[in-house]
Amino acid sequence: MNNHFKIVYAYRFEDGTTLRFDLFLDHDTLALTLEKPDALPDWTLLTHNRCAICPLDERSNRYCPVAAQLSGVVEKFSTFVSHDKVGVACIVEERTYSKNTTVQMGLSPLLGIIMTTSGCPVMEQLKPMVRFHLPFASLEETIFRMVSMHLVAQYLRKQAGKSAEWSLDGLVRIYAEVGQVNNDFADRLLDAAQNDVNVNALVNLDAFAKMVPLAAESMLRKINPYFSALLR
Repeated sequence: MNNHFKIVYAYRFEDGTTLRFDLFLDHDTLALTLEKPDALPDWTLLTHNRCAICPLDERSNRYCPVAAQLSGVVEKFSTFVSHDKVGVACIVEERTYSKNTTVQMGLSPLLGIIMTTSGCPVMEQLKPMVRFHLPFASLEETIFRMVSMHLVAQYLRKQAGKSAEWSLDGLVRIYAEVGQVNNDFADRLLDAAQNDVNVNALVNLDAFAKMVPLAAESMLRKINPYFSALLR
C-alpha cells in the first residue's frame, strides 16, 4: 500500500496471548483501510441505536462506518476484562511507543484512531490528530495538540479565503459533538459487547473529550510563560 502510512497496535496479555492491528491510512485523506469480518453483525447497522446527530443517509449507508470498522476489534477483545494487565506497543514509521497498562486504557487509543478515520462526518473533524498520533497522551499534551490543530485549521481557512475563528469556541463545539457521538455509540457497543472492556475503553476516550474544553483556557494560561520570547 504505497499511498498509505501504517500505525500498528500490538498487545501482549499476561497469559501470553497476543493481538496485532495494522491500520493503513491514506496519505492524503487519512481514510482507514482495516480488514472487516465477512458478515457484519446487526449492531453495526446504521439504524441500530443510531447517533442522534448522525447526518448520514440510510439509503446510501447501510452500516455505521465506525461500527463496521470496529466490529473486528470488538470481537477480538470480547474475552478480556477491563482491568486485566497488558503490554501495548504503538509502532509508527518514526518510532515505537510502549506502555504497560490495563486493557481498557490500552484499547482506548486504538478505538480513537478507528472512530476518527472510519468516515463518520462528526468524528472526522479530529482527523488531523491521527497523522500526528501520540498514544497515551496526558491531558496537557492532548489540549496542546488540539488547540494547535484548531488554530492551524483557522490559518488554512484564512489562506483559502474563508472565515477564520481564532477563539476556542469552534473547538468547544467540535468536542460537544464528539461527546454526543461517544455517548450514543456506547449504547451501540453495549449491545455488541460480551463484557465491559470495549465500552470502558470508549468511556475513557469520552472523559478526555469532556475535559479538553473545560481545561483548555486554564492550561493555556499556565503555559503562557513558555511563550515569553514570542510575545515580546
